[in-house]
Amino acid sequence: MAKLSTEQLLDAFKELTLIELSEFVKAFEETFDVTAAAPVAVAAAGAPAGAAPEEAEEKDSFDVVLEAAGDKKIQVIKVVRELTSLGLGEAKAVVDGAPKAVLEGANKETAEKAQAALQEAGATVTLK
Repeated sequence: MAKLSTEQLLDAFKELTLIELSEFVKAFEETFDVTAAAPVAVAAAGAPAGAAPEEAEEKDSFDVVLEAAGDKKIQVIKVVRELTSLGLGEAKAVVDGAPKAVLEGANKETAEKAQAALQEAGATVTLK
């Protein structure tokens, strides 16, 4: 296989749907035994250690659901882009399609940070 440049790879990724890109990231992580969100995972690893065992067993995976964008829709779109690395059109579609999950299967710390960021931008958010 010929070596692809970074620009060629990015062009290929731009053509993928969000679901296809998510599946690629999972396959990449499994193949190379890495995690795309390593800095977040390291920071979150310390949190459960200090938590009570009952809390860790209750729920370790959260969905951040955008219920409504509020008055500052543009700010909410910017925050969604930061949290998900989506393009402008895809982030706008998420915000316009509310209620919609912004993050799925996130750890508690990541979910709470995402919720706080979205609420600060003016959105209504719930954790599930």
